[in-house]
Formats: sequence, C-alpha cells, structure tokens
Amino acid sequence: MPALNWQKSTYSGDSSNCVYVAATPTGQIHLRESDTPDTILITTRPRLHALIRTLKAHPSPRAT
Repeated sequence: MPALNWQKSTYSGDSSNCVYVAATPTGQIHLRESDTPDTILITTRPRLHALIRTLKAHPSPRAT
C-alpha cells in the first residue's frame, strides 16, 4: 500500500487530541486519532457523509 497523505481535521484546531484523514485513489477514507495512530478506521465517502449528517442532526447533549 502506498504511503497515505494524512491531513489533520480542521475541527481539531490546536488541540493535542486530533483526528487525521487520508483518502486513497480507490475511494477509501482512512481515519485515525493522534492518541492511537495505529488504529485506523476505513470507510467510504458516502458512508462517512451519512455518519456526519446523522451526527449533525442528532448532537450529543455533552457536545453542546
């Protein structure tokens, strides 16, 4: 597998707990957290979009 070009999420800001995202030419989206960089979640754009849309529609009471 070629090296991934990891980018820090803009929502992470200057925090030390950051989410990183990388896309592959095949359309896979890789996600990892700075605390556990060896744990990588792999998904697709449509599934990630659906997750974000759902989270925005139903925010956690602790998140506000």
